[in-house]
Amino acid sequence: MPTGSNLRLSVRFADVGFSEIVRIRNRVLELKAAGETIHQFEGGEPFFETPEPIKEAMRRALAENKTRYAPSSGIPPLIEAIVDKVRAKNGIPAEPAHVVVGVGGMQGLYGAFNALLDPGDEVLLPSPYWTPTRDLIHMTGGRAVCVEAARMRAEGIETVLRARLTPRTRAILVNSPNNPTGQVLTRADLEAIAGFAQRHDLVVVSDEAYEDLVYEGEHISIASLPGMYARTISVYTLSKSYGMTGWRLGYAVAPEPFITGIKTSVLYSTNGVSTPTQWAALAALRDVPASFFEECRAAYRQRRDRLIAGLAELGLPVKPVPAGAFYVFPDVSALGGTSAEIAMRLLDEARVATVPGTAFGCAGEGHLRLSYSLSLEAIERGLTALSDYLRQRTV
Repeated sequence: MPTGSNLRLSVRFADVGFSEIVRIRNRVLELKAAGETIHQFEGGEPFFETPEPIKEAMRRALAENKTRYAPSSGIPPLIEAIVDKVRAKNGIPAEPAHVVVGVGGMQGLYGAFNALLDPGDEVLLPSPYWTPTRDLIHMTGGRAVCVEAARMRAEGIETVLRARLTPRTRAILVNSPNNPTGQVLTRADLEAIAGFAQRHDLVVVSDEAYEDLVYEGEHISIASLPGMYARTISVYTLSKSYGMTGWRLGYAVAPEPFITGIKTSVLYSTNGVSTPTQWAALAALRDVPASFFEECRAAYRQRRDRLIAGLAELGLPVKPVPAGAFYVFPDVSALGGTSAEIAMRLLDEARVATVPGTAFGCAGEGHLRLSYSLSLEAIERGLTALSDYLRQRTV
C-alpha cells in the first residue's frame, strides 16, 4: 500500500473518537449474539413507541407522493408550526427565517458549532455532558473547555466560569435537562449564565433535547431571558419527546448571523430532511395532545423513583434526585476501580449494561449512567441482577 504525507486523516479528527458508549454497546452486541441475556441500562431511547398520529401522517404523506425534494431548511408548514411552538412554549420570539429543520438534534448542534467556531475557539462545556458534544466542538475546529458542574453549584456560576475564561472563549454550552445527570437548571442558574454571557460577549448554545421530560421544577429556555435571544442558538429534537429517535428530525432556532451558517451547514451536509418525515413531524407538533406528555412524565417518574430506591438499597446513592430526562448518575466509587472498569465488570460478570462516567467529561469519574427508560419489570430484573452480583462479591 502506498504511503505518503497526504494519505492521512484530517487533523480535525485527531481528538475526535468513538466513545466509551460505543465500546459498551459493542460488547453488549457480542454477548447478545452469544445468547446472553443483558439487563440494558445503557440506552438513550424512550420506552414508548411513536404516537399513532405521527405514523399516520407519514403514511398519508407517502400515499400523497410527498416524496420529492423539499426546501433544504424545512417545509413551510413545519417551519410555521415550530415558530408557533417556540413562541408559546419556550417564550422565544422566533421568526420563520430563524428556524432550520435538521437531521435530529445532533445536526443542529453540529450546525451551531460549525457556524460559530474558528480554529482554536473555545467553548465552556459543563461536565457531566452528553458525550458527542465535545467531539462536535473539536470536529468543527474548536476546543472544549471542561467545567465541573458541581463546582458551579458549590462555588457560584460566575466564579467558576470566569476562572475558565480566556481570550479565545467564544461560547457556553447549556444542556437542561441534563444528560446524564437529569439536572434541571433553575431560572436563577440560567440568569447567572445569561449575565456572564452578556458581560463577556459570548454566545450560548442551548441543547434542550429533554425539554418535555421535567418532573420537578420547570423547563426554561435561556433564549427567552432578556437580552439573550440575540446571542443564543437553541437546539431541539423530536426524538425524546415523541419517541422518534429513528426518524431523525430536530430543529434549531437562532437569529442572524448564526442561522444562515446553520442553514448552510444543513444544505451542504444533507440538503435537508426526508420530506415525508417532515410531514410526520408537523403532525407531532400539531396533533399530539398535551395529555400525552403528562402520561409519559408520570410513567417516567415512577420508573425513576423505583430505580433510585433500588440503587440506594445497594449502597449506590443518586444525589441529587434527577428532576428531568430519564437517567440516573449514581456514585459507584465504593465498588472499586475506575468507572470504565466498573462498567465492564458489571457487564461481563453481572450482565448489567451501564455507561462509565468518564464518557461524560472531567466530572464523570466515579459514576455510572443508567437509563430508566425501561419497563418496570426490566428495572426490577436489572436490580435483582445487581443485588445478586454485589452479594456474591461480599461472600
